[in-house]
Amino acid sequence: MKKIMLLGSGELGKEFTIAAKRAGQYVIACDKYDNAPAMQVADEREVFSMLDGDALTAVVEKHHPDIIVPEIEAIRTERLFDFEKEGIQIVPSSRAVNYTMNRRAIRDLAAKELGLRTAKYFYAKTFEEFKNAADEIGFPCVVKPLMSSSGHGQSYVHNDDELVEAYKEAMEEGRGDVKEVIIEEFIDFDSEFTLLTVTQKDGPTLFCPPIGHIQKGGDYRESWQPFQLPEEALKKAQHIAAEVTKALTGAGLWGVEFFLSKQGEVIFSELSPRPHDTGMVTLGHTTNLSEFELHFRAVMGLPIAGIHLEHAGCSAVILSPEESTEPLNYNFMDALKEDHTRIRIFGKPEAHVGRRMGVVLCYGEKDADLNQLRDKAKRLAKTVLGTDPYMKK
Repeated sequence: MKKIMLLGSGELGKEFTIAAKRAGQYVIACDKYDNAPAMQVADEREVFSMLDGDALTAVVEKHHPDIIVPEIEAIRTERLFDFEKEGIQIVPSSRAVNYTMNRRAIRDLAAKELGLRTAKYFYAKTFEEFKNAADEIGFPCVVKPLMSSSGHGQSYVHNDDELVEAYKEAMEEGRGDVKEVIIEEFIDFDSEFTLLTVTQKDGPTLFCPPIGHIQKGGDYRESWQPFQLPEEALKKAQHIAAEVTKALTGAGLWGVEFFLSKQGEVIFSELSPRPHDTGMVTLGHTTNLSEFELHFRAVMGLPIAGIHLEHAGCSAVILSPEESTEPLNYNFMDALKEDHTRIRIFGKPEAHVGRRMGVVLCYGEKDADLNQLRDKAKRLAKTVLGTDPYMKK
């Protein structure tokens, strides 16, 4: 039995913890607030700010974990190098986590070191630098904090009049103590997709069937699998994902995001060194192993005989319509009247307007009509809390 410390205990961490517990492992779930989703299924919990390096070190010294699994961005990542030197396995590796928690590092690695096609981009620490970058890139453009997740602080800027508000929002919503923004060329893409990529300790790099997804304000709202790609485009995406994950090192599952341009060009977007929110569609039996089971096996060095598509499937998010510190009243009756439907409620102790509280999963045969499945998932997601998956936050 291994002792696993989870840094970040949201819905993705919860599903990973379930996969670990099913295999008899011991899990300590950590987050900045109590009763986070993964804490509800873990053996122990710790509540503290993971941006506090001394607090993080104290918790590690208290529990002496064999494995540390970071699940969020707001971590004092430089401490992970120290833990790794002490013999603790960092997932996928301290190098990978340190790079990918910061958009500057991962974008520079992809574009400058590996020579991959990305959107044109600049960094800015002051509004003057930000304004000059916008003039260089042109409108429309995309603005993001250097460190953030789930679309926090991200906006699309269409003209000079929107620059002040976009800069302010990106600075305020950035995670950690890095006060810097990235401004990117807007890619007029046809679609976006995620390629879940598994790197193994003793085995080849594996790929899940591509996952199509739609985001609003940088936050995932629906996903579907498989996402149909021309064979040449799929090979290109797999090559890029393999190159980036090889450079970052380590074993685990990665969420590698791409744009597919209207001309059919595959463009690297972002990368997460852990299960991806769009990959929750795999909880609906789309693949023989969910992304969380794959992550667990890779982390533990267990064999993965293969990854196979078993069903076509879709996911649609369940968003809160209100602010509440009390459990919400979920309506399961309407959705569960329909076959091939599953609901996953995350168990977040507080609700905020537009906060992701759960997901509806719908699946069918491999050759099922994905448009019909997507419509079904979105329709049923509305019935659970009475909110549209595309509502504004």
